[in-house]
Amino acid sequence: MRKNIFKWGIIIIISGLLIGGGIVLYMFNQPHRDVQATKADYKMEAKQLVNEYLTNAQTSNNKYLDEEGESKIIEVTGIILEISKDFNNQTVVLLKNKDDNAGVSCTLLSTANITNLSIGDTVTIKGVIRSGAGYDDDLGLYEDVIMEKSDIIN
Repeated sequence: MRKNIFKWGIIIIISGLLIGGGIVLYMFNQPHRDVQATKADYKMEAKQLVNEYLTNAQTSNNKYLDEEGESKIIEVTGIILEISKDFNNQTVVLLKNKDDNAGVSCTLLSTANITNLSIGDTVTIKGVIRSGAGYDDDLGLYEDVIMEKSDIIN
């Protein structure tokens, strides 16, 4: 009797571990969301997006992020103020007017065609928000909206 209970206990534990391992393996091997192939949820000017976050960050987060923290896909149009590289050698384009407090910093995909970009151009960039604009009291500086998985639409 005890051997039978012990045997079934081991079988249940091993089955649970196999099922749990299968679920974890499935979750980690799901394909990433293809931002560029998906229709944009919102289209707006860079200044409008920044102003929404500076006015009320919580309302903007509720609007542009879902319950899991994934961002809606957004197309932002603005004037290029700066083109740079980040620590991962990815191109970062800052959409901002010279007189604005904050702008939209877009980290472009490695496949993005940036050869025709220059400062002062007006472009539309599609991507997802990772961080909204805000004011840092400690530094006395405005923080830009940060977009990732971005690509140039036109």
